[in-house]
Amino acid sequence: MELTIGQVAAHTGLSVHTLRMYEREGLFHTEVRRDAAGRRVYGQPDLDWLDVCTKFRATGMPLDAIRRFAVLVREGPGNEAERLELLCAHRARVEEQRQRLDECLALIEGKVATYSAHVAAGTAAALWTG
Repeated sequence: MELTIGQVAAHTGLSVHTLRMYEREGLFHTEVRRDAAGRRVYGQPDLDWLDVCTKFRATGMPLDAIRRFAVLVREGPGNEAERLELLCAHRARVEEQRQRLDECLALIEGKVATYSAHVAAGTAAALWTG
């Protein structure tokens, strides 16, 4: 399977601009192939890698960390401990973020319960408006 940059953009939801930036910033795990005319050509491994990058970004991983991880993957075997360290550090940040979100969700759930009860009882006018 060979895909153009436009097809990859449509498949991943990333813009063509973002895909070019990912390549320029060294975020791919392999060099992006080019066809005889110099156009970018992507395969399934590229789509799989972009899925990983998208999930890393969605969880707040900085581009520098993604770049470092990509460099380590490109270098091949022998640096797995450093990859693991990078992933563990990011996991810790995501767990902290999840804890903060859980606290926020608990507050929101409490507010929803309070407002639901007051709206159902017809006493919502007495609720704090701030």
